Amino acid sequence: MADGGVEDLLRELAPQVLGALVRRYGHFDTAEDATQEALLAAATRWPDTGLPDDPRAWLITVASRRLTDLLRAEQARRRREDVVARRTPPDRWLAPPADHPPDDADDTLILLFLCCHPSLPPAGQIALTLRAVGGLSTAEVARAFLVPEGTMTRRISRAKQRIRDSGLPFALPAGPERAARLDAVLHVLYLIFNEGYASTAGEHLHRADLCAEAIRLTRLLHRLTDHPEVTGLLALMLLTDARTPARTGPDGALVPMAEQDRRRWRGEQIAEGTRLVDAALPRGPVGAYQLQAAIAALHDEAPSVEATDWPQVVALYEVLLSLADNPVVRLNHAVAVAMARGPHAGLALLDDLATDQRVAEDPRRYAARAHLLELAGERDAARAAYLAAAHRSMNLPQQRYLHARAARLGPLTAG
Repeated sequence: MADGGVEDLLRELAPQVLGALVRRYGHFDTAEDATQEALLAAATRWPDTGLPDDPRAWLITVASRRLTDLLRAEQARRRREDVVARRTPPDRWLAPPADHPPDDADDTLILLFLCCHPSLPPAGQIALTLRAVGGLSTAEVARAFLVPEGTMTRRISRAKQRIRDSGLPFALPAGPERAARLDAVLHVLYLIFNEGYASTAGEHLHRADLCAEAIRLTRLLHRLTDHPEVTGLLALMLLTDARTPARTGPDGALVPMAEQDRRRWRGEQIAEGTRLVDAALPRGPVGAYQLQAAIAALHDEAPSVEATDWPQVVALYEVLLSLADNPVVRLNHAVAVAMARGPHAGLALLDDLATDQRVAEDPRRYAARAHLLELAGERDAARAAYLAAAHRSMNLPQQRYLHARAARLGPLTAG
């Protein structure tokens, strides 16, 4: 089996193995260490020896043996039996065998809800989810969020410490508790997808691994619950990710949506995302993810940027603003208004954002302003705004794109 195939399989199996160990033994952090050692052993052996008959059972067996060794080494400091007795209700002492949990998908979802516990700060939730559920290494998580590996190690360790100290049972939350955690879970998945689709920094415009992992986890959540916002988030991810093949040119340069070859968009994802939106919207109160998915569907179904139903996009953004009045939504609303009513109408709305400290120095605000100034024929002002956006961006492909747009407008006009 090719190394890439083994790597993909191990990433898929990692949360299942970790979930099996935590279900059986507890000790979240020690179970993760044992799981990682089993994954390393598999990555070393399987490309040469071939896959075992049951890769998951092989990993759980190796990880369980390693976990036992680690726990024995820890007995001098704290007896494992005491920890189990203190943290596990008596009716749960007889856990199912680690290699035969009731449901693989449930184990992954339990880990997801555990990592997104409201007691953790958002940064800790995202980092722990990517590490424990997404199967990314600490180094990969650190690179995704532009912090040193040591910093990310400490962040993840603090998150695991909180989980360990909380004494939470390894089980899916139910009823009001699940509802209380669902918002945090959806928010983490949304942020992971966004970082993958439009990386805030680094050499890559797009992180396919983060997008794929966010979609995979959201699909699992969608199978667990038919909550319309879960459906809306999955639809939003599919409709947005469908444009990925057309977002870069042959040289890897960014291609804006208005200039993309829409024939390269993924039709199957658009069809699935649209079906999900149509299923979610009539089912009750409309949430922010459903509205964003509906906007994405209008973009994806239009044959061109000119043929997009911009008045409907504006109307949806205005409903979204009534639910989630944040500066990024206002920025996107301003661009939609410009497309529906002319660039100067959009520029007036963007000017109102200049005093909002959350987005005042955001390169997206400068880039949107540059685009609208260019549409308005104000070439010098547009060129300056493109350069200002490039100066503030930390993503190299975005910087190159913004500099190219400025250069295309030519030198400054003599005053």
